[in-house]
Amino acid sequence: MPEASPDLSKVRLHVVTGKGGTGKTTVAAALALALARQGKRVLLAEVEGRQGIAQTFDSAPLGHTETRILHDRTGGEIWGLSVDAKESLLEYLQKFYKAGRAGSVLEKFGAIDFATTIAPGVRDVLLIGKIYEAAGRREGGKRGSSGEPVYDAVVLDAPPTGRVVRFLNVNAEVADVAKMGPIRNQADSITRMLRSHTTAVHVVSLLEEMPVQETVDALAELRAASLPLGAIVVNQLRPPLLDARALRSVQAKSTARLRGTVRGDLETAGVRVTDALVEGLVADGADYADRVALEQRQDAVLEEQGRMMVRLPLLPEGTEGGGIGVLATAIDEQGMV
Repeated sequence: MPEASPDLSKVRLHVVTGKGGTGKTTVAAALALALARQGKRVLLAEVEGRQGIAQTFDSAPLGHTETRILHDRTGGEIWGLSVDAKESLLEYLQKFYKAGRAGSVLEKFGAIDFATTIAPGVRDVLLIGKIYEAAGRREGGKRGSSGEPVYDAVVLDAPPTGRVVRFLNVNAEVADVAKMGPIRNQADSITRMLRSHTTAVHVVSLLEEMPVQETVDALAELRAASLPLGAIVVNQLRPPLLDARALRSVQAKSTARLRGTVRGDLETAGVRVTDALVEGLVADGADYADRVALEQRQDAVLEEQGRMMVRLPLLPEGTEGGGIGVLATAIDEQGMV
């Protein structure tokens, strides 16, 4: 039985994941822009230190401090953040243990580096904790105050599908270890946020066998972890080269008949016909038909998942020249925001 489509109008934390190479950073940026065009103040955050957001918006490299990277004519804004585990730990020590100068001492002796690079799971706890703090922060600077939220929405460019469930579920694991105290309390709060109706995990895919299989696997793992599913975003869709009638003709005719048709069409158009030209066009047509058939099969696999499907076009020139805006429009028109 198909799952109910998510009410994305109530979502405040959009988590975007996908197999490496599917364009998840580009999709996260386009989603943030679509939200900003609605007049919203949006935080677009990354946790892998790749500076993908800065490259997408052609801005200066992002740091651990939130920086405005776009102001839309609607009044909406995008603020960028590249979460740093070391800075997050120092903030954490100050917040819960009033460490102050002690944090600097720990850093001097290498304890901070140890905790953020070697200790299992600690780095992910710190990274997702910073996102939790930003998503819940209210005017006045504190979570839980009576002011309006600082951000109307947060878009997280999350780790790829191969490790996103472990990343998002790490606080549940910490809660099993820490039975009481501030660490346990925060872990419980983060887990509640990530599993609530105000969060949605969107998975980006291409219509290729490996990305589609990773998407199916990731959706199953997300369901098992009780993490709320959002949309499947099919990225980089190529425009059709042949209309439906021409494609059926290529698929139905024998190679010999197709050669004859191609030769006749070329001659009618006044093109100088050679055997090499005909053979090349026939081969290209067969390859194209095979690719379309493969994409249709993969699309059917994704449709079977029962999720909202959002389809985005291939950008021949990449994100330059307004490409992100094209994707943001497509996201808006298909009801993802």
